[in-house]
Amino acid sequence: MALHKFIKNNTGANVSSSSKKFDNIELITIYEVSKILCSSLSLDKTLSKVLEVIAANLDMQRGMISLLQDSGLLKTIASIGLSHEEMQRGVFKIGEGITGKIFQHGMPIVIPDIADEPFFLNKTGAHQTISGEKISFLGVPIKVNATCIGVLSFQFKKAKVFEGFQPFLRLLSMAARLIGQSVQLCNMVIKDRERLLLEKSHLEKELSNKYSLDKVIGQSKKMQQVFAEVHKAAPGNSTVLLRGESGTGKEVIARSIHFLSSRKDAPFIKINCAALSENLLESELFGHEKGAFTGALHQRIGRFEQANKGTLFLDEIGDISPAFQVKLLRVLQEREFERVGGNHPIKVDVRLIFATNRNLEEDVTQGRFRADLYFRINVISIHLPPLRERPEDIPLLIQNILHRYNQENHLKISITPEALQVLMRCNWPGNVRELENCVARFCTLSHSNLIHDYDIPCQTNNCLSALLWKQTQPKNSMTAIPIIEFSKQIPDANHTDEESPLPNERERLIDTMEKFGWVQAKAARALNLTPRQIGYALKKYNIDIKKL
Repeated sequence: MALHKFIKNNTGANVSSSSKKFDNIELITIYEVSKILCSSLSLDKTLSKVLEVIAANLDMQRGMISLLQDSGLLKTIASIGLSHEEMQRGVFKIGEGITGKIFQHGMPIVIPDIADEPFFLNKTGAHQTISGEKISFLGVPIKVNATCIGVLSFQFKKAKVFEGFQPFLRLLSMAARLIGQSVQLCNMVIKDRERLLLEKSHLEKELSNKYSLDKVIGQSKKMQQVFAEVHKAAPGNSTVLLRGESGTGKEVIARSIHFLSSRKDAPFIKINCAALSENLLESELFGHEKGAFTGALHQRIGRFEQANKGTLFLDEIGDISPAFQVKLLRVLQEREFERVGGNHPIKVDVRLIFATNRNLEEDVTQGRFRADLYFRINVISIHLPPLRERPEDIPLLIQNILHRYNQENHLKISITPEALQVLMRCNWPGNVRELENCVARFCTLSHSNLIHDYDIPCQTNNCLSALLWKQTQPKNSMTAIPIIEFSKQIPDANHTDEESPLPNERERLIDTMEKFGWVQAKAARALNLTPRQIGYALKKYNIDIKKL
């Protein structure tokens, strides 16, 4: 083509002398372009400014930057010397027109006079032929490494161009490389931002589903009452006190209150007051200034500030020291505090939820808890019942725990009704937390995907539940196994409860075994026990089946 011949004829000594004249302009232009591209990640603004700088320094007439879109078309996203309508028409297929060919081949193109070039399509409609005026075109590919992502092109009057096109090609090629790097960085930032927003949306949805009150398991009448109280308390800003034994789910209920409130989009911050000393607790809640104490190398933002506009959950509030109770009381009254080592009051807008497993009324009476603080935190009190008071919820909880365990470990473990009955008769002093641990334990120790009653390891005497359960049983109880209750014994057939007392446990066990032909499985079902428990009882009372 005459085009390539034009470039070839203008290389040599003339190009060398032109390059020397061009050096100063080139350095200034590249410096300004790089400064603009580093100033912002907004492509629309930065690329338009880049075109303005190049056009001003090189006395260009029109210029545009076209980038490859997901649709597979080259679209003009920035321009100078074009109206909005003209820029909108600047869309090219790969290989279409001069712009499309530059992209297709990844090579720069120089046209001495666009009026004589058949491949120049004038799709934007900006070029108007004027008699006696020649307009030249210069375009370079925008590349990232070896991949072409767009085209940088300019139109200018040939008469105003320095002798030779090599300096222009060199400058525009350097500018195109800088533009390519900026576009790549911007695309990476956009993709990362979209990914983070998507993850944030998924996490918020997951947390909302996980901690919404609808997902709190409990169909018993007592739990339904708790749900009703939570729905009433959640919309307001009043302080809530959650009371109940350890493991009853106070933190889950606290999260539910937060997600049901108008503060659901703000932070939910939690802290266990019993886990920290008084000094550490003060620093955690209120923060500290740099140099406030040995080791305070940086300023620390406390949990109150972190929870601003949101909810702060203080667990085990009954275990804080009397000295710290005074400091906390001031914060509750004024809703302001000072960081440790600071002297500037900080105001916060925080909803407070407290939790305790202690009898605060007794602590107030004994002087272990301040009465004024008690009345401050006990605005709305919600009591969470222990698991032993809602045994009808145990099967639902176990099924939910098994579902989560199966998902996490890619298993398909289920449980028999007999095993469920065994677990429902347990005292569960550790409540839901203990139930979760126990289910995980017998899932791990089971030899199959079906959990039987004899697979439950919490029936052994080395279990904490066993020790706690023994303390709650009568001294004349037949066995210390935590889940065994001989409350449904088989009385002697010749006696009734009204005629004479029941025989002792050993005699009752022998009578039942004799009645069922010394078949342990049948006797176990009659006594509502497991075969393992029957075997344990026979061994305890020295009943030798062979001798009998």
